Amino acid sequence: MKLTINREQLLYGLTTVARAINDKHPIPVLRNVKLEVNERGLSVIGSNNELIIEHVVPFKIDSQVVIRNSQEGVTLVSSRLLTDIVRKLEGRDVTIEVIDSTLVQVDDGRSNFRLNSINPEDYPDVDLEKIGESFVITGGDFANLVDQTAFAASTREVRPTLTAVNLTARDNELVGIATDSFRMAKKVVKLQESAEFKVNVPAKILTEIARLVQDEQEVEIHVTDKKALFYFNATTVSSRLISGEYPSIENIIPDHYDYFLEANADELLRAMDRVSLLTTNERESVVKLTMSEEGGVQLSTRSLQTGSAIESLNTCQFTGERLEISFNSNFVSAAVRACKSQDVIIGFVGEMKPFSVRNVADNTHIQIVTPVRTY
Repeated sequence: MKLTINREQLLYGLTTVARAINDKHPIPVLRNVKLEVNERGLSVIGSNNELIIEHVVPFKIDSQVVIRNSQEGVTLVSSRLLTDIVRKLEGRDVTIEVIDSTLVQVDDGRSNFRLNSINPEDYPDVDLEKIGESFVITGGDFANLVDQTAFAASTREVRPTLTAVNLTARDNELVGIATDSFRMAKKVVKLQESAEFKVNVPAKILTEIARLVQDEQEVEIHVTDKKALFYFNATTVSSRLISGEYPSIENIIPDHYDYFLEANADELLRAMDRVSLLTTNERESVVKLTMSEEGGVQLSTRSLQTGSAIESLNTCQFTGERLEISFNSNFVSAAVRACKSQDVIIGFVGEMKPFSVRNVADNTHIQIVTPVRTY
């Protein structure tokens, strides 16, 4: 294998697939990046058995020659070392050549490196076939769906299905739902074509994909009962699915509200951040919201170890009888940010009933948070 390739294009491919490579993976061969020169150009592949990413650097981009003097072949080399080397080289082009089956030479005309390589036959089979139910979504819509749901998924492996975002397609809609059993996030995106499936995709993998796509790009998605495949901008990402029945959320979303709080998102976030300074448990930063039409809206917290704090929210508007409700401020802050709006409306049913956080102008998105009992 041999090629001379534009350094920036090579670095983009290496950093893209590096998201699927763990330098401390228990299977040594998966710490390497797979490089293959074929009829498409240079295929750069990384995998951790759960996630596979391939980026293809073509021979030409528009009229610019990207790869020249190429000979087909394949090799495996340390992802971390090769990426660091290419990042620090100063030449415009880089020549990569397999000297023999155990040595890869990297040269930019000034610096020369020889890296140990591994037999590519030791690399697991990579399945990137585009099969199953398929549809196309814009990068902006895909990123919004992930940004507004994935954060609510659980990070604990005790219930594996809760570490996923449940994606359901039907009636020309894609619905994303995530919950850790204490909060829930739901987002609906309209599709231009019909598809029908219901799968659980790991939230952390969807988050990585969302970081790679650009708003104006089209994302081609293929779903089977074993994998979800995402294709965009010469990059293909394949994710395993998490088996199991996802919890039903139909009974979680209230069908009516008796109290409403309209708030400026920034003011609410800053106030929660300030009163939370006195909470002693960062993971469960509990604050109390006291609301009435006559007395206004106050946020407060109390700790035997540190003291107490109270803050009035002057621009909020509350509708309903007097209500006190306590909650994890981290959960509510994340929900408010996910709304991506200047103002939010919070709907309450009662002191110990789940409440919703919504963007008034966006009925495709809703957040549900469970209150915390305080004494």
